Amino acid sequence: MKLSSWKFFKNLRQANQQFAVIGLGRFGRSVCRTLHDLGHEVLAIDREEKNVNQVLTNELCSHALQLDSTEINALKQAGILDFDTIIVAIGNYLAESIITTLNLKELGVKFVVAKASSETHMKLLRKVGVDHVVFPEREMGYELARLLSKPKILDKFDIDPDHSIVEIIVPDNFDGKTISELELRSKYGLNLLAVMDEDERFKINPQPNTILVKGSVIIVLGSNQYLHRLPN
Repeated sequence: MKLSSWKFFKNLRQANQQFAVIGLGRFGRSVCRTLHDLGHEVLAIDREEKNVNQVLTNELCSHALQLDSTEINALKQAGILDFDTIIVAIGNYLAESIITTLNLKELGVKFVVAKASSETHMKLLRKVGVDHVVFPEREMGYELARLLSKPKILDKFDIDPDHSIVEIIVPDNFDGKTISELELRSKYGLNLLAVMDEDERFKINPQPNTILVKGSVIIVLGSNQYLHRLPN
């Protein structure tokens, strides 16, 4: 699961985190499964009993509750403030999503992530104070298109909507050239962070006279709008 938020990434990497997922459709179940498999405590919440029973039967969470998340008292009684991060995975019911998010922020939940189904939905979520918005379908489509159009990109971590850290295979055009010769910053808007050596270990902040070899791996930091400039 790609998480395109530096703040959320750091939060997730901390050990023994507690998460609550509200809305147990396909996306919500996927989030529950992933967090649970990573060893985190996960509370799954949905207003439909069948959805709650499904995640319990499939062992996708630590605990599960049936409740109406638009009722602020129900959330409070569920002990929602004991959880570090709440994911509102309600995408198809805009009013329910917005009211749930508003309730969580009014209760003082530290970090709320919410799924959006449209630009309007996203704007409304931000108005009520959501900390991070995700577009699962859009992000999946973006990743597929990126992999198909830039097969040399092995992995990509979004720092913010405009900048990323990218792991790429050294293109043929870069073979035998030094870092300084390539002028990565001026030509491609990229800063080279690390180069893989012959022992498959990364050298951090390599020297400008380091020679790149095709088929090896480099890690760069830069603007997303300039990534298309990289040669295939």
